[in-house]
Amino acid sequence: MSLLPIEQKMWEEKATSKTKNGKYATDIVAKYHSREKRILTEINREKLPSFVEALKKPGYMELQPFYQRRSRWDKQKQSRLIESFLVNIPVPPIILYEQNYNSYEVMDGQQRITAIKDFYENQLKLTGLELWSELNGLTYQELNPIIRAGIDRRSISTIVIITESTTDPEEAMFLKQQTFERLNTGGVDLSKQEVRHCLYHGKFDELLLELSRNPIFAEAWGIPTQNDDPDLEKNNLYKKMEDAELVLRFFALRNKDYFRGQMEDFLNFYMIKSTQFSDKDIESLREIFLETIELANQLYEETLFKPFNAKKPISYKAYYDAVMVGLSKHLSNAELLISKKYMVIEETKKLLEEDQLRLLTGGGKTKADIQQRIELFDNMLLRVIGE
Repeated sequence: MSLLPIEQKMWEEKATSKTKNGKYATDIVAKYHSREKRILTEINREKLPSFVEALKKPGYMELQPFYQRRSRWDKQKQSRLIESFLVNIPVPPIILYEQNYNSYEVMDGQQRITAIKDFYENQLKLTGLELWSELNGLTYQELNPIIRAGIDRRSISTIVIITESTTDPEEAMFLKQQTFERLNTGGVDLSKQEVRHCLYHGKFDELLLELSRNPIFAEAWGIPTQNDDPDLEKNNLYKKMEDAELVLRFFALRNKDYFRGQMEDFLNFYMIKSTQFSDKDIESLREIFLETIELANQLYEETLFKPFNAKKPISYKAYYDAVMVGLSKHLSNAELLISKKYMVIEETKKLLEEDQLRLLTGGGKTKADIQQRIELFDNMLLRVIGE
């Protein structure tokens, strides 16, 4: 398996810059830490009616359905936000990122914005209120004028993040991520992949979400395969987008020779680079993943990503990495491997039994450990193919 041309190109070193200790920075992470960048913020408060009116301005605020977390507020959660305004309970500020002058994208708070907008446009009938249960079933227009006036006096706070201009768009994206991750957004606990989803939304991000719903993949990780399954929203991997992160791990670790930093850093870096991918690149990556997951399923079936020697039949990320990346290198020998399925199974069992360091079940997290576990599995496949 060879990397895509765009993947080979994206690891090329850029023009270097000296750090404070005289060494040269050769990647975006090092460049970021070598420079002193100031992050500017503005804090504003705006009355709710004025805020809703401003949302109508073309290009004022970018709201994307895919931009936020998978879970969506139901009508009761939206109503309770309105009730919070009514009784003057503090509401966390909305975090905005200034793309251009007076043009913003939402980094955190889309659910709050949507609830406020729906309420003032009479699309939300209040429901599930406890402190003001008398208002249940009413829209904004149907409220008593005095109650309406009380809500209209409430304000929503916004924190606007402004970064200094930079000639390097990747550096700007990295700075934006660092800013977003360090902000306290009122107790909202975003996973690492949810942060990536917010910051690097695009065709590759959509591909991760699409492939994470692949039935073979989802079933192997214990995720309901039907989108209308009520248990889907209760699944922790799905809720926190960790299933999408698993797909990202596959694509990123195909480039294991370029691994740098910690796993989190490497995944972030790949996501930044993914903004360069063309439609053709996306399609090629889709085919690689689907062919690999299909081959893995034909070989391991119900034990897919579940080590044979594990105490509990659960999937392990480290083992998943080794299986998927290893098999993706030998897609041209898929039929041969399937014909030798029994040998693959037996050799895999032997590999797990001999793994005293537990590299295949998460025992090591360094660059060397990650590369070694993938190479162990790859070498096993090469032996099977060669016999």
